[in-house]
Amino acid sequence: MVGQSPGEGRAAVLLQPFVHQVGGHTSMLTYDEHTVCKPLVLQELSFYESLPLAMRQFTPQYKGIVSVHLKKDSLGNLTLIASPSLGQQDSTGGDPAVTLWHKCKWSHPQVTKTFKDSCPGKMLLRTDLQYHTDSLLEEANGKQPERKSYNPWGLHCHRQHLNRMSSKHNENKLHQFLLLENVVSKCSYPCILDLKMGTRQHGDDASEEKKARHIKKCEQSTSASLGVRICGMQVYQADTGHFLCKDKYFGRKLSAEGFRQTLRQFLCTGNQLRTDLLEPIILRLKALLAVIRKQSSYRFYSSSLLIIYDGQEHKESADHHLPFPKTHSTNPCRVDVRMIDFAHTTFKGSKSNPNSTLYDGPDHGYIFGLENLIKILQSLSEGK
Repeated sequence: MVGQSPGEGRAAVLLQPFVHQVGGHTSMLTYDEHTVCKPLVLQELSFYESLPLAMRQFTPQYKGIVSVHLKKDSLGNLTLIASPSLGQQDSTGGDPAVTLWHKCKWSHPQVTKTFKDSCPGKMLLRTDLQYHTDSLLEEANGKQPERKSYNPWGLHCHRQHLNRMSSKHNENKLHQFLLLENVVSKCSYPCILDLKMGTRQHGDDASEEKKARHIKKCEQSTSASLGVRICGMQVYQADTGHFLCKDKYFGRKLSAEGFRQTLRQFLCTGNQLRTDLLEPIILRLKALLAVIRKQSSYRFYSSSLLIIYDGQEHKESADHHLPFPKTHSTNPCRVDVRMIDFAHTTFKGSKSNPNSTLYDGPDHGYIFGLENLIKILQSLSEGK
């Protein structure tokens, strides 16, 4: 990559699949170290543009929009070329043009992708990653090893997204992408739990077929009984240097007790149970709960909640044998809780759909899920 002076604009950059995507079906791409991008949905853009002040600490920072178009070379390699949209907010440095490259032939049953400098903990990721198209089905059947030096879910989503773009649109078609804060950029070894929140997952605009499908998924999972289900997870295992990964198919099959045990597993970093993280996570969830209770008319259908901590343990880590180890202000636990995915969020005054269904009061399904999540984490902190 050749550097340029500010007057000449910045050189094209290699944008890779976001390797720490653990859930969802929309491909997340890495724009720079602190920014990811995803296909723009007007309803989600409307949410970010009118975001209540109290919710900003619990959502990724909205950074602007880029226009993207697809190109394919003679070898079949797909290239995404993007540039910031004129007149849009852009806090990424105002790149006049950014080239996003994807150097995989997706027609081959097995693909190899090279990741470089994907996170501060570079030793986590192999230089060349091989990803089988059947691996996610194998994961669902319990036949695939869970411990990996990378999480394959992002590659899976990226592959599907590029296939859709190349089959539906010509190369001159412009696509709008949202630029959002990379909420795990400060973590050397991001441990991430992706939770689908609420007792209802379908949006108001869902077809009858899609509505029935989502209702069935909720009824057959912890979404109905707890108001929350696991959509994906990765936990760094310090003893092996790999991530333990779970996907949405695993989460759908869990009972209430299985959900509880998986929360405990999320705090296991191979050689230690990080009970020191429970108090700050619970406090953060309680703060979010207080905010959600005040958001009248909002319905966060199909949105997710990320619980994040750094798998790199502090030297002064508390004794994990204690049921609730003390934390020190000089060595705070690095944890975060963020709401994501607002493509089906509705609220009074939404610009994207002014004729949408209006609701009174807060999102009780979301609140139900948060309350149960807090109770379960509290029971773990008490050693129950």
